[in-house]
Amino acid sequence: MSGHSKWSSIKHKKAAKDAKRGKLFTKLIKEITIAARNGGDVNANPRLRTAVLTARASSLPNDTIERAIKKGSGQLEGQAFEEIDYEGYGPGGVAVIARVLTDNRNRTVSELRFLFGKHGGNLGETNSVAWMFQKRGLIQVDKSGADEDRVMELALDAGAEDVSDAGETFEVVCAPESFEAVRASIERGQLRIGGAEMTMVPKSTVRLTGPQAAAALKFLEALEDHDDVQSVSANLDVDPAELEKLSAA
Repeated sequence: MSGHSKWSSIKHKKAAKDAKRGKLFTKLIKEITIAARNGGDVNANPRLRTAVLTARASSLPNDTIERAIKKGSGQLEGQAFEEIDYEGYGPGGVAVIARVLTDNRNRTVSELRFLFGKHGGNLGETNSVAWMFQKRGLIQVDKSGADEDRVMELALDAGAEDVSDAGETFEVVCAPESFEAVRASIERGQLRIGGAEMTMVPKSTVRLTGPQAAAALKFLEALEDHDDVQSVSANLDVDPAELEKLSAA
C-alpha cells in the first residue's frame, strides 16, 4: 500500500473540496460532449459512461448531461472541440501531461506556454515526457463503509493491478481493458466510487519537499484551473506530513 501523497491523490482531495463548482461543471460538460462523438448510448460507449457517472457523482444536473450528450452526438448544435495532450516540465523537474479540450488550439498553446514559463517550467514537444507514463484506469473508492480487504478482493479479482491507501480513499489502478470490469465489480459490491477516469499514471515519481514542493503544487493547481485543461497527470510525490504543512500555509 502506498505511503505517500502522489498527485493523483492530491488532486482528488482538491476536487472534493468543490470550491469551484462552476468551473468543474464546465469541464464535465466538455468531456461528455466529446465522449458522445462516438455515440450517445452510455451502455455502448465506455468513455461516455465514465463521463456521465463522474458528472452525476459531482451533482451535475441530469438535463445538463442530456443536453451535452445531444450536442456531442450531433442531435443539437454545439461547439467543435479538439482534444490534445500537452507535455512539459514544471518546478523541480516534475513531468506533466495536460489533457486539453479546446476550440482554439493557437490560443490554448500560447496560454499554456506562458503558464509553464511563469512557474519556472517549460512546455515540451510531443512525447517529451509521455514515455514516463502509462495509460491506466484510476478508480477512487470512498473509505466510508469500505473495508480494505473487501476493496482488494473486488478489485483484484476483476483484474486490477494495484490497490493503495490514498488517505480518504482507496486508489485502484488497472489496465485500460480491465477498467469497466473492475468498476462494475466494485459497484456490485455496493462500495461508493468517488471518481473513475482513464489517466496517465507515472512509472516513477519525483519526491519534492519545502519550497520546491510548494512551487510544484501551485503550478499544477494553476494548470488544472485553466478553462481548457480537462485533467493533469504528473509524477510529483509529496510526503503526507509535508502536504499538510503546505495546505495549512
